[in-house]
Amino acid sequence: MPDMPEGVVAPLLNGTLLAFDFGEKRIGVASGNTLLKTAQPLTTIHSEKTDDRFAVIAKLLAEWQPTALVVGLPCHEDGEPHAMTALCRRFANRLKGRFKLPVILVDERYTSAAASEALNARGIHGIRQKALLDQVAAQQILQAYFDEPTTGILA
Repeated sequence: MPDMPEGVVAPLLNGTLLAFDFGEKRIGVASGNTLLKTAQPLTTIHSEKTDDRFAVIAKLLAEWQPTALVVGLPCHEDGEPHAMTALCRRFANRLKGRFKLPVILVDERYTSAAASEALNARGIHGIRQKALLDQVAAQQILQAYFDEPTTGILA
């Protein structure tokens, strides 16, 4: 794919996509493909060390062979950025630079709440949600992109 200027609306790319719900302690990962336009939770990366995180991500990319990556971009309810916004942009830029794949940023407001509700609906409550919450949030991020691809912007 040719280089495109960052900040423009991302085109819907064909193939498998991996999505990331970035956190300082954990990163939730989800997968999906543009044919079915459905996302599934995949795994949670439990590490605070950058090298360890990117080693796991490299293995996932080798296994899933995605055509693009999606990263949730957090912000305040009014759309204003906060400290995690900058960290997520940095993570997205590192993914793009390291793996040479298009990276799409998607507004992730309310995805953790939606993920918690989805887990509650499956009978998973309280502390039992912790292990799954981040990957289900990544699923919510990717599904939001599939449902409305014009909301994604290129990192």
